[in-house]
Amino acid sequence: MSELITAELVDLDLSAATKDAAARSLAERMVAAHRVTDLDGFLADVAAREAQMPTGLDGGIGIPHCRSEHVSAPTLAFGRSARGIDFGAADGPADLIFLIAAPAGADDDHLTILSGLARRLMDPEFTAALRAGDDPGTVAALIRGEEPAPETGAAPEAADVPEGKAPEAGAPERAASPADDGDGAPFRIVAVTSCPTGIAHTYMAAESLTAAGRAEGVEVTVETQGSAGFSKLDPAVIAAADAVIWAHDVEVREKARFRGKPLVDVGVKAGINRPSELIAEARRKAERGEIAAVPEGGDGPEAGDGGGSGADSAHFGVRLRTYLMSGVSYMVPFVAAGGLLIALSFAIGGYEIADAKSVADHFVWGQADSWAALLNQIGSAAFGFLVPVLAGYIAYGMADRPALVPGFVGGAIALTVEAGFLGGLVAGLLAGAVVMAIQRVPVHPTLRGIMPVLVIPLIASAVVGFLMFIVVGKPIAALQGALTDWLNGLSGSNAVILGVVLGLMMCFDMGGPLNKVAYAFAVGGLADPTDGSLKVMAAVMAAGMVPPLALALATTVRKKLFTKTERENGRAAWVLGASFITEGAIPFAAADPLRVIPSVMAGGAVTGALSMAFGCTLRAPHGGVFVVPLIGEPFLYLLAIAAGTLVATALVVLLKGARRTTAVPAREAATTPEARVGATA
Repeated sequence: MSELITAELVDLDLSAATKDAAARSLAERMVAAHRVTDLDGFLADVAAREAQMPTGLDGGIGIPHCRSEHVSAPTLAFGRSARGIDFGAADGPADLIFLIAAPAGADDDHLTILSGLARRLMDPEFTAALRAGDDPGTVAALIRGEEPAPETGAAPEAADVPEGKAPEAGAPERAASPADDGDGAPFRIVAVTSCPTGIAHTYMAAESLTAAGRAEGVEVTVETQGSAGFSKLDPAVIAAADAVIWAHDVEVREKARFRGKPLVDVGVKAGINRPSELIAEARRKAERGEIAAVPEGGDGPEAGDGGGSGADSAHFGVRLRTYLMSGVSYMVPFVAAGGLLIALSFAIGGYEIADAKSVADHFVWGQADSWAALLNQIGSAAFGFLVPVLAGYIAYGMADRPALVPGFVGGAIALTVEAGFLGGLVAGLLAGAVVMAIQRVPVHPTLRGIMPVLVIPLIASAVVGFLMFIVVGKPIAALQGALTDWLNGLSGSNAVILGVVLGLMMCFDMGGPLNKVAYAFAVGGLADPTDGSLKVMAAVMAAGMVPPLALALATTVRKKLFTKTERENGRAAWVLGASFITEGAIPFAAADPLRVIPSVMAGGAVTGALSMAFGCTLRAPHGGVFVVPLIGEPFLYLLAIAAGTLVATALVVLLKGARRTTAVPAREAATTPEARVGATA
């Protein structure tokens, strides 16, 4: 971690009482060191990341972190708190706080900082030395790896990793010098670790498993499938392994490599919290001769079901949802960029600017209409990729890179035959299925090298093109036309019912599959906007703003019903809700799902129904309150959002208030510094 932290970035007497204050105090040091260019902008990015999921770790550690355009160089600041600061960890406040900043888009830098730190935080010697250090320069050198930690009797660091230096991101990690297993040969395990962000938990689980292997005389070699990719385990190492452990919250890539081995399949947190149990279970399965049934498919880059269950991920419904979400996630940036550019062009030049001549032939620098036309035509070009990108990445989620070409081709044909958004969905699924079928055909070894780059794209594109042009394209186009006519004809009670359904979907899982389905349905209509599709987009965005706004309001009006961490998250939720980031309510829903989720669903349903009843329209796919000037009936639109927010807030307060009044104070008392000292004495 050379040059990432200096003595000026270390505060051994951090006096902050809250995580927001701690982040500000450490960020001010980054500003003074010319590592952060805009303090408030950077802190907003930190708060947004914290709102997604608390960054507290067991053992008194907090690692707030983010990527931000306000960061000029990857930076790490460290603070030590005498009284502890609540970062949402299960075992109480944190006394060791690491603020990690990386430039926007610097995925490799961000990964290197976090993964290296995550590994070292699993070492008791390292954390004990941080608590004992009395000089900022010495502590900074210790974090950089230039100062050895004092001997405390803890297990040594992993072999083959120089002190202070993390293994290369994605590189397999191996436990050092295992003892014999009784017959002269060690018991060998290969493992895969991965988490949704592919950063901290991925590498902490890897370090935990390798450390447990060293302690128990088992040779453990780990493949970390992080956000910067992964280096595959040597096939010879897999072949020699006696068992396999998957500690993952996203789908393991290239699962077929592990076929024919005893398998322990769990979530990533199990790899961190109980590695010895997993190793023991792997040994028991090997002794019993249990061989796991590893499915053929699932080797693409799709996310799993979040539970780390290979059995569940093999179900068709789960796989189908994963494929569709893969396409939608890649499509959303095109939607945001194109839609906001088009909306901005309308704000400058009016709706008639869509009929302007090409700016390539006619552009006047001093005319606002020319600039409006330019923005409109750039946005329209971005929107032109929506259906091909959707189809291409659905196929990619199913069958990896060989499916990209037939997926994009099928999506482009869907536009040609006017099959629209539905055509893109079908084209992507067809392309993925065709490629997966071709991949199962045995081929001579001499042809394997050209299969993914020539043979598969060629054959699959031809098959998908035939199906889209000749077989399914026209029926889907007719269905798309019928859907458009239905949306245009919506009025009265029918429109209100649709608004209720969309509102419920947007608020049920707050960024999950149902939320994304509703959002994808809305943005699909923007590709060929009509009055009905613009009403749908308005209802979807309005309902999606309700959950974080409602929880922000609830934490303001009835503070005693929420923990200190929830109240801090509530402050960030104001900004997230106003920006149409529904995920800002997830921390509240995760902590109390039975009260929060029904409440926000009711509020979302009210907002969706009112938006449709008021006839509000929206041409921008995102932006929250910042695109209100582009909304049809803006005052009624804000009224609909306010009504739904009040309904959701009232229900949350009512349901939480119905609990025993001692529940929340008891929880907060358990996380006080005094309670923590008593628990660790």
